[in-house]
Amino acid sequence: MSVFHDLQLLDLEGRPLPLAPFKGKVVLVVNVASRCGLTPQYAGLEKLHRQYRDQGFSVLGLPCNQFAGQEPDSESEIRAFCSLNYDVSFPLGAKLEVNGPGRHRLYGLLAGEGAEFPGDITWNFEKFLVGKDGRVLARFSPRTTPDDPALIQAIEKALA
Repeated sequence: MSVFHDLQLLDLEGRPLPLAPFKGKVVLVVNVASRCGLTPQYAGLEKLHRQYRDQGFSVLGLPCNQFAGQEPDSESEIRAFCSLNYDVSFPLGAKLEVNGPGRHRLYGLLAGEGAEFPGDITWNFEKFLVGKDGRVLARFSPRTTPDDPALIQAIEKALA
């Protein structure tokens, strides 16, 4: 198994969220926030998730409060917000840190020293496309919308 698939997170309910079940799937890892100008991207992320999930694709949303305090809510409030406003069905992890000394190990793998696409996360809704084998295939800026042709092309290529 890859290092990616060896990792375990917590979900919004505080239960284990192992990444092992994603082995053989393509995953779009996104740091999300509920009070950001980019928050409407949840709708597009959900659309992508539903469109490609039967082909072995999943979005993985990871709330983060490191950018202007735009995810201050509790995990239960985040779940309610995502459900009520965007009918989110993709997995959501518990809040974590993506930069700095408290950076979660997942983000060390995605963007840390020695990563394929290194460098601090710049803002909410930065996206990493992870292949079926757990290798990071691409990194997309927060402003890259879920319906961006380059993102869709990368997903489709990874699923092929």
